[in-house]
Amino acid sequence: MEELLVDEVLQLLENESDRQLKVYLNELNISDVEHLIDELPQHAVKFIETLSIKRAVNVFRILDFPTQERIIKKLQSNKLTEIVRQLPPDDRTALLGELKGDAVKKLLILLPDNDRIEALHLLGYEEDSVGRLMTPDFIAVKIDWTVSRVLSHIRRYGKNSETIDVVYVIDKDGVLLDDIRIREILLADPEVKIGELTDNRLIALNVKDPQEEAINVFRMNNRVALPVIDDQNILLGIVTIDDILWIAHEEYTEDMHKIGGTEALDEPYLDMPILKLVKKRASWLIVLFLGEMLTATAMQHFEIELEKAVVLSLFIPLIMSSGGNSGSQASTLIIQAMALGEVTIAAWWRVMRRELISGLLLGLILGTIGFVRISLWQNLNLYDYGTHWFLIALTIFFTLIGIVLWGSLIGSMMPIIMKRLKLDPATSSAPFVATMVDVTGIVIYFSIAVLVLKGVLL
Repeated sequence: MEELLVDEVLQLLENESDRQLKVYLNELNISDVEHLIDELPQHAVKFIETLSIKRAVNVFRILDFPTQERIIKKLQSNKLTEIVRQLPPDDRTALLGELKGDAVKKLLILLPDNDRIEALHLLGYEEDSVGRLMTPDFIAVKIDWTVSRVLSHIRRYGKNSETIDVVYVIDKDGVLLDDIRIREILLADPEVKIGELTDNRLIALNVKDPQEEAINVFRMNNRVALPVIDDQNILLGIVTIDDILWIAHEEYTEDMHKIGGTEALDEPYLDMPILKLVKKRASWLIVLFLGEMLTATAMQHFEIELEKAVVLSLFIPLIMSSGGNSGSQASTLIIQAMALGEVTIAAWWRVMRRELISGLLLGLILGTIGFVRISLWQNLNLYDYGTHWFLIALTIFFTLIGIVLWGSLIGSMMPIIMKRLKLDPATSSAPFVATMVDVTGIVIYFSIAVLVLKGVLL
């Protein structure tokens, strides 16, 4: 279906059938037009210019920022002015927040005075705060109004509101008192005062709240929109579910990049220049490489032991990978749990206690497998570990218990420590945790080997 869509549009473009193209594009869903822009980026500007202004705005607002930026640079000034002026305030703020220097000034000049003041006000909030997401287009009514007056107010001003699913009740000073779903107002007696419909179960966001916190509030309360207030409970705006879904997607993508051990990509992978992509990946790789160099330092410290018992070197990859894997597992689980609001900083002891138990059990499982493997290979004559094979097997058994337990503890605690230091928990990525556990794993391995094999092989 999508391939057929692209082929039909390409045919219209080749035939220079602008009139037919306009009719065709305006009959498509905006998601289909967005797909066409993704597949035919060289024609993105023509598609936007061909669409009616209302549909052009609706398509433009769902495009990713790099595509929006490319379109802005080439779009005719009259069409650009119309789009910028008709963008909802929250989408306009998101666009202006991504643009740099002169590009921001260029778009601000296109706005009427009131919209320009509003845009500058919204841009004044911190980049990752709820204030950057909110729109001042909402319906607010006074607590002493009747239902009949409220409905008249909605008919008059509702067209300019982001949503009329929820109506907000304020006092004479603009303090938010409650919110009421439109269904309750429609079903109420016209002469009933709106204050009689309130239930005082208000959920609101503070304008300074982090956007991640807003995502959790929406997730837990099943709302299409939430009011935004300041420290004095004055109603400033609302945040709608479409913006939250967009931010949640961006947060998830960013976390996935960080968990993979790279900086977050601010452009689609295939659109990013190679040198910029290398730069994003190189910084973390250098940090991890320098960390792994500590592993060589640790092994040098046990060089004498390695010379005396070369057989121990056979198990170094096994030991390091087991510790790194357990740490990566724990880190990923806790980062995800924190993102969903299931784990908080205050729960650190509960997390540690669970990882102590699970790490110990997992270590026992892997340690037993390692012990059995050495025993079988020795007794089946598949490999000769020497006369002291049993002690070597015992060393591997205790080392795997220790390294898996240690990896689980490091992996689970690092995200919590990062959060406590007001850093992104996703920074404690799987590669980062694995590197830490690799270094300490060597120390654990040879320390146990010295205890078990001292006076025998060492």
